[in-house]
Formats: sequence, structure tokens, C-alpha cells
Amino acid sequence: MNIKLSKKEKELLQLVGRVSSELGVSAYVVGGYVRDKLLGKTCKDIDILCVGDGIQLANEVSARIEERPKVTVFKRFGTAMLQTNGLEVEFVGARKESYSKDSRKPIVKPGTLQDDLNRRDFTVNALAFKLRADGLGEFVDKFGGMKDLEDGIIRTPVEPAATFSDDPLRMLRAVRFANQLNFEISEKTLAGIVKSASRIRIISMERVKEEMQKIMACGKPSIGFKLLDSTGLLPYFLPEISKLKGVDKRKGISHKDNFYHTLEVLDRLSDKSSDIWLRWAALLHDVAKPKTKRFEEAHGWTFHGHEMVGAKMVPPIFKRLKLPMGQPMRFVKKMVMLHLRPIALTKEEATDSAVRRLLFDAGEDIDSLLLLCEADITSKNPEKVKRFLTNYQKVRERIVEVEERDKIRNWQPPISGELIMKAFDIKPSRNVGIIKDAIREAILEGDIPNEFDAAFELMLQKGSEIGLEPIKKVEALKEQDQ
Repeated sequence: MNIKLSKKEKELLQLVGRVSSELGVSAYVVGGYVRDKLLGKTCKDIDILCVGDGIQLANEVSARIEERPKVTVFKRFGTAMLQTNGLEVEFVGARKESYSKDSRKPIVKPGTLQDDLNRRDFTVNALAFKLRADGLGEFVDKFGGMKDLEDGIIRTPVEPAATFSDDPLRMLRAVRFANQLNFEISEKTLAGIVKSASRIRIISMERVKEEMQKIMACGKPSIGFKLLDSTGLLPYFLPEISKLKGVDKRKGISHKDNFYHTLEVLDRLSDKSSDIWLRWAALLHDVAKPKTKRFEEAHGWTFHGHEMVGAKMVPPIFKRLKLPMGQPMRFVKKMVMLHLRPIALTKEEATDSAVRRLLFDAGEDIDSLLLLCEADITSKNPEKVKRFLTNYQKVRERIVEVEERDKIRNWQPPISGELIMKAFDIKPSRNVGIIKDAIREAILEGDIPNEFDAAFELMLQKGSEIGLEPIKKVEALKEQDQ
């Protein structure tokens, strides 16, 4: 069994083979590294299994490397990690690992090679090569993993119930691997996930999040989400997406299945962008449709305000999934809130005012918003799709035209609140906000140009209307701030 190794990989594995022999222990390269190498893929993460003390082996290997890389030890799990020549190498002692009924933390005990391979999640990850001083030795495949790799099958090495009971996160990993590798999950393994789905509740949301992010990063994320739905896993951490599924019919009128529509939008967006947060926006853009669904006699099914309700749902979803609550969350919330705005501009001749307001609200994210909106066109009518895309192109051209003229993207008011307070000798108050809002609205409506002089004159005019008197040297302020 030959696999292609780089010079630095070969030298490292030979070193581990020599050191393990000197220590009188057996060492194997296992797991995802072996799988990826057999698939002809590049992999920088190497897992070394030691039938003995993995931490000792790591320390001895580090001592033989010229730069003496730092060894990071995780005593509770009997693992150690070092980095060298762009490779991240993890050493672990062979072990048994299991979870008690309600625990989120595994119980770890020393074990044999067979014990360790038994606890591996899938047969394609239970492949190993024994390490010798001259490199790779015996190929170990105790569960038919090589055939599963050739056939594109995800299968557990032992009974699925035992595998998923030991670590329920493996159910999500099965879905993720199927999505990443474009493999099928075996019928028996799939049935085991369905039967064990509720066990996912004992897994920390941080671990769930990591798998979700990897699914979202796949070329076609819908594969993973359809599997999460069919196995019953999805409602345990993203019930809002599960609730999108289904079609209601009344008086012969039905609406589209928003679950499958959402996944189609997600895939279309993923074809154009690898931005993980824009992909999250695609997943959540219609998340409030179940909450806003109404049947109106004159119009049929409506989802009025689903963009506003959906935007409010984003923060609690991010919080639950332990996703970052800073800029990524605010970006997704903005995309959900604005995703209907460009569509409205395609349905009629867009006014300069409407374009300016969209630019003002979207700012630097306008291009991402337009990508999302174009992905949202999922009609089966090719002529309708063509018409919408043509209209979007016109909107893009109008945006460029208005932006070049009015400089609204990432717009900052030409008149600051501080200048308003100085001009009228007032403290922070409601009146400052009234004047700032008046200037903003006048610029967005096109009543005045986006320029300091025009905004300054409007400031004085609006101040006078609400009973404010400018200071005597107000013109001097004008000269200072220009």
C-alpha cells in the first residue's frame, strides 16, 4: 500500500518510528491523515497512536528535532501535540473512551490497538500504518475501511448504537463527512443515527458549532442539512430551520416549501461565495416565515414583515449555537433585515432616493447583499429567472451611478453632533438628533447635495424652526470644520 508523502512528512514519520522502537512501544499513524492520504488529498494534521505512553513519545520526538518544538500536553486525555515544519502532530496513547448517560465529558482508560480502533468513529478513519525506522510499515484495516473508502461509504466500525453512545457528536461527524467527501452513509449507520438522535443533547454546543461550521463550509451545504433533517438531528440545535419544512394549502392555494427553498438559496450562494457568514445569512434569510405566515383571501399566503422578525431572531440563534456575537452576528442580522430591499428595486424603476437609502443602510456590505438576493431567485421558470437577473443588473448599474455621484456608501454626516452643539451653544439633547435626522433625510431624498455647505445651511434653518438661536460667530465654526 503506497501513499505519497512529502519529504518533511517522511522524515517525521521515520523519526517517530525510530523513537518508538527505542522506547519499546508500537506507534501508528492513524485517522484522518491516513484517510486523506489514501484519497490523494493534502493533510497537515497527523495523528500518532502509541500503544503505551503517547506523551513520553511526543517529548522524545521533540527532543530529536533540531528546533525542539514545544510539546503541549493534555494529561486528562493522555494526549500531546507539537508543531514542526508546518505539520501539526498529535500523539495519543491507545485508549478506551465512553460517555455516561448524561455526561458531556468522556471517561478515558488505557487500551490496546484494537480498543483504540474500536472507538474510532468510522471505518474510513480506523485505518492505520505501523511506523518503523524506515517509514511506513504494516497497513492495518480491521473493519474494511479501505473498501468503504473506495465505495464512498460512511460506516461505523462497530454497532452504530455503541459508536454513537460513546460519543454522540459522531452522528454530526457522519453527516459532515458525507457532505465533505460526497460519500453515502450506510443504511445501518443512518438507522443508528435516527435511533440515537436525542443523545446529541448531551454534547456541548461548542462542539456542535464546530461541526456546523464545517458543514456550512462545504461546496454544497444542502447535502448536510437534508441529512440533519432526515435523521432527526436538526431540531435539537436549529429547530427554527426544521419549522420551515412543509407546505400548507387552503382553498386550492399553497406556498412553496421554505425549507427546500432555503437550502437551494444556500447552495446557489455557496457557488458564488465562500464567506461563511454570508452563507449563514442565506440559511437564516427566511427563518421567520413560519411565525409570519398568514392566509389572506385577496392575496393567498403572505409572510409580511418576515425580514424584520427574522433579524430579531438572529441574535438568540447565534447565542444558542455559541457563534460570535460581534461583527459576524451583526452582519447576518443586517443581511436578513435587508434581503427584500433590492428585490423591491427590481420591480419598478428605482428612484435615486431608494438607491441612496439602500446604500446608506447596507454600506460596505451592499455587494454581499446583492449576492444573497440573486441567490434568492429560485423560480423553476427560466424566463422569470432571466428577467429578475436582468433587473438586478440594472439595479447594480444604478447603485454604481448613484454612489459615484453622491458618495453614500459608508456615509458619514457632513455635520456632526458636536458641531450642532457648538453652533447653538446647547448640550446633548433631543434637538441635536432632530437636526441630524433632518440633514440625513434631506441628503437621502436628494433635497440637498451630500456636501458640507448645503448641510450647514440646513442645520441653521432647521435650528431656527425648532427655536434655536445660533451663536454670533457661527460662520467661524463653518470655516473651522470644513
